[in-house]
Amino acid sequence: MKDAEFADMVQKYQKLIYSICFQMVQDYHIAEDLTQETFLSAYSHLQSCPTDHIRPWLAKIATNKAKDHLKSAYSRKVLATEKEEMADGLCLHMQLPENPADLAVSNQQKQEICSLVESLKEPYRSVAVMYFLKEKKVEEISKLLNRSPKTVHTQIYRAKGMLQKQLLERSVQI
Repeated sequence: MKDAEFADMVQKYQKLIYSICFQMVQDYHIAEDLTQETFLSAYSHLQSCPTDHIRPWLAKIATNKAKDHLKSAYSRKVLATEKEEMADGLCLHMQLPENPADLAVSNQQKQEICSLVESLKEPYRSVAVMYFLKEKKVEEISKLLNRSPKTVHTQIYRAKGMLQKQLLERSVQI
């Protein structure tokens, strides 16, 4: 198979392969990566490609790539962490201090956090503002933004990570 034929094959089957990967891993970015890995693997093993059964051959490679990803230690750790954080509500918990001097510091930190939330890039900013500042529930945000609840959960998780990183860089403690 020549490079032009392979490029045609990629064009023809990329949506199918992406769909297979996405159905298995339920994550847009990971599914994209797995789709690329599938075609890289297919290109590396073109000599074993059955010319009359290309579609099922690619589907099997994609399925195996997705299964390998789901079995990996990295995937298990990330999924477990996401589940724990979703169970915690993905909220920045701020306890109110007992003395007025500490309360002033907390208000300053709260302003800092608010400005950091508002400085996030889309699609994370709108989700973070609604979740962290307006304290809306995931289902509400999902309906307002016309996004799936899973997408909103993922965007909240990523926004929280970005905020934590910025807070650590600025040495602001919650």
